[in-house]
Amino acid sequence: MFVQIDHVDKVFPLANGGKYVALKNIELEIHEGEFISLIGHSGCGKSTLLNMIAGLDRATAGGVILEGREITEPGPDRMVVFQNYSLLPWLSVRENIALAVDEVYSKQPQGERRSIIEHHIELVGLTNAAKKRPSELSGGMKQRVAIARALAIRPKLLLLDEPFGALDALTRGGLQEQLMHICEESRVTAVMVTHDVDEALLLSDRVVMLTNGPESQIGQILTVDLPRPRRRMEVVKHPDYYPMRSEIINFLNQQKRVKQRQANKSTPILVPQTKKLEQTTVNIGYIPLTDAAPLIIAKEKGFFAKYGIEQVNLLPEANWDAIADRVVGGELHAAQMVTGLPLALTLGMKGRSVTPISVPLVLSRNGNAITLSTQLYQKGIRTLQNLNAAIRTTIIERKLTIGIVHECSMHNLMLRYWLASAGIDPDTDLDLVVIPPPEMVDRLRSGEIDGFCVGEPWNTVAIQAGIGFVIATDLDIWAGNPEKVLGFTEAWVQQHPNTHSAIVRAVLEACEYCDEPRHRKEILALLSQHLNIAPKYIQPGLIGPFDRGGNTLPEVLPRYHQFHVENANCPRRVEGLWILTQLARWGMTPFPKNHIEILSRVRRVDHFLTACEQLGYIGIEPDRDPFQLFDGQVFNPDEPIDYLRNQPIHRELEVRNVELD
Repeated sequence: MFVQIDHVDKVFPLANGGKYVALKNIELEIHEGEFISLIGHSGCGKSTLLNMIAGLDRATAGGVILEGREITEPGPDRMVVFQNYSLLPWLSVRENIALAVDEVYSKQPQGERRSIIEHHIELVGLTNAAKKRPSELSGGMKQRVAIARALAIRPKLLLLDEPFGALDALTRGGLQEQLMHICEESRVTAVMVTHDVDEALLLSDRVVMLTNGPESQIGQILTVDLPRPRRRMEVVKHPDYYPMRSEIINFLNQQKRVKQRQANKSTPILVPQTKKLEQTTVNIGYIPLTDAAPLIIAKEKGFFAKYGIEQVNLLPEANWDAIADRVVGGELHAAQMVTGLPLALTLGMKGRSVTPISVPLVLSRNGNAITLSTQLYQKGIRTLQNLNAAIRTTIIERKLTIGIVHECSMHNLMLRYWLASAGIDPDTDLDLVVIPPPEMVDRLRSGEIDGFCVGEPWNTVAIQAGIGFVIATDLDIWAGNPEKVLGFTEAWVQQHPNTHSAIVRAVLEACEYCDEPRHRKEILALLSQHLNIAPKYIQPGLIGPFDRGGNTLPEVLPRYHQFHVENANCPRRVEGLWILTQLARWGMTPFPKNHIEILSRVRRVDHFLTACEQLGYIGIEPDRDPFQLFDGQVFNPDEPIDYLRNQPIHRELEVRNVELD
């Protein structure tokens, strides 16, 4: 990789002893010969990032690497063109350029240096003005001198900080065309800071959009797939131009709304470390499942008490809709939730009013499976391909019914993804019915359903009862998927920031406790008590091998229940974006054009990272890289609509802005 910006943070100390986090976890790779534009509202850290690439400033964490070497200081392999030209007023055009060339190529013969200078004066069309001083030049001519001086030392990287911002429209347009020609001819790699959307689209191969500061991050990257060489009038006539332009403007408008909302809030969302709690008694809801372990451990091992919460009422609920109703209604202050539920509530799913939900951490990953009846196993259905063939033939005489725990659960979304990958339409080829987890086994035993997708211990109960077999675990579909999360209403967090902070830290410590192997026997005993179920049903996959049934040998699945290791607790926004595509894919919610705003409201990475810092944990949001599930179809977070439309089966897509305030 030519340039790698590797998990860069930039923190500035404040006079009062505090700190200002300008940039947070910036991760970007730049290819040789690429033209990158950085765009975002004022104060988002664009110029700060450019200065770090130039070597004029150092990252607080992470680093910038150019051709395998970390950038620690300025160098002639990088040249910056500033908005204010930075020319020496007492030197002519030729002398300003010569100053740089003579410094970098001091060992070259004078004739060769002169040739380089004259070539670059000609390149920017200033031959007739070579003897003039800056005071005799127009703004556009001064900027051409600055560009010529930068290019004359043949840098590997050209850095431009709003180079045309002070110029009139006509001059700016001409210089943009000239810069494009120069970059294409010289094959130079360029990074430019700009506020001009049209300029970014005209010049760039990719546009990197930054969120508002503080803690500015990369919100979206747009690939500008317009043919080169480009001419302005041809570019604006291209059918993809205005959709791309709208995408950038939509992003900037989202960030503007976020900024206005933050400015209008009477009570800021804070995550303090040691402040008096607003309340010391809290109600937390959960469904009795194995992956409720962190909440149970946080109470039983005293983590809640450690942070000043005197009484925690862990309240088991019958189903996920009851959880949603009681959280929205205020009876529960926090709850274990299926991962898609906070996003659906925030979008106003199923006729509900829009209720923004805040998710500071993931409670568990993996831990569920697709179980089918033993009767289907006896008919030879052992794989997804077998199932598809059986649906298309007379092997199965009727439409199968499969139980799911909630429309917005990862169980349902991954079951649907799994089925659709084989051409099975989950709504027309099967009947999917919502059933509370504790009822799954009895419904399977009675023949009311032919299978289910649910978390443990209910798959194991069915297997040990001899009535079911696991055709796939979520490790087979998407290993490491976010299974359950901790959810609060945003309003409650705003009113109880200190209590919220205490809960998050207590549960995060409990998650770490749950993934320590030596604690698993103790956890097994506590789960058995709270779930009111025998340990033998909870043990497989938690302690020891997991049994799929169907005459297969039990297998060791080290990450079948994952509570903390491998940065499991980070509420990654890229994962949230994938969930939004699947909710829209099946017509459950519209796909929000303002998805970056939605994800920043729901997936509170900032709260997670603050809690990690307070606890001394290493916390980081992973890269925004594309990823794929078991079928190999790549999810690119910068192209979610294309991903949606390329799905083998999907409903009619509704794409619109979803207003939250």
